[in-house]
Amino acid sequence: MTNLADESATVELARRIAEVSHAGDVIGLSGDLGVGKTRFARAFIDTLTDDGEEVPSPTFTLVQTYDSRVGTIWHFDLYRLSQATEAYELGIEDAFAAGVALIEWPERLQELLPPERLDIAFSFVGSATARSARLTGHAGWAPRVQELFPNG
Repeated sequence: MTNLADESATVELARRIAEVSHAGDVIGLSGDLGVGKTRFARAFIDTLTDDGEEVPSPTFTLVQTYDSRVGTIWHFDLYRLSQATEAYELGIEDAFAAGVALIEWPERLQELLPPERLDIAFSFVGSATARSARLTGHAGWAPRVQELFPNG
């Protein structure tokens, strides 16, 4: 569990994870509305695009793509999906195959979520600005998480 005292701590977490990310990575961002999933995604994208590009929430478009130094970043917001298979229409297979997929509300994918991924579960804690993030690295992500956070 990583404690995030404020928004700047969420930004720093995103930057650290972005720096070890590469094409083929899938990162699931879960948690309640307003907990910081989109803020994390914006900081992650900013880190890898280096151009200060506007990063809107994909709440209504469901997906936004960005060219980055590690390949295309696909930012999905699956909150409005009613069935997991609807993600195919958004290009989720292309994102899994060759890009970096940042997925808000990954639980909407159910069995389509690949086993090789990083799950980050955000929670509200204490003060109005404080959050916690539980990072769970599956398969190849497990040693990367351990390397980033050797003390847990």
